[in-house]
Amino acid sequence: MDADKVFKALADPTRRKLLDLLCERNGQPLGQLCENLKMARQSATQHLGILEEANLVSTVWRGREKLHFINPVPLHEVYERWVRKFERERLSLLHDLKKELEGE
Repeated sequence: MDADKVFKALADPTRRKLLDLLCERNGQPLGQLCENLKMARQSATQHLGILEEANLVSTVWRGREKLHFINPVPLHEVYERWVRKFERERLSLLHDLKKELEGE
């Protein structure tokens, strides 16, 4: 995983919106994605290209239609490296507090 590309891709609100749209309904063509964005197809294509470069979106051709799919693997890798370790400590503290309050 290229974390810099993933974080760069996630830094933009339009790209996060595209990921949200694909999460709601995976496998959408560009035209359908553009219906939910206030931008030209060319701009949406550029954003999708950055998401593809970060491996957050993959594409499949179905006839003449290019479908876009979310790839959750890089997001999971970010979660494992950057979020989970902090979450583990917080949950451990909550567990200790619960034991103390319950008198265990």
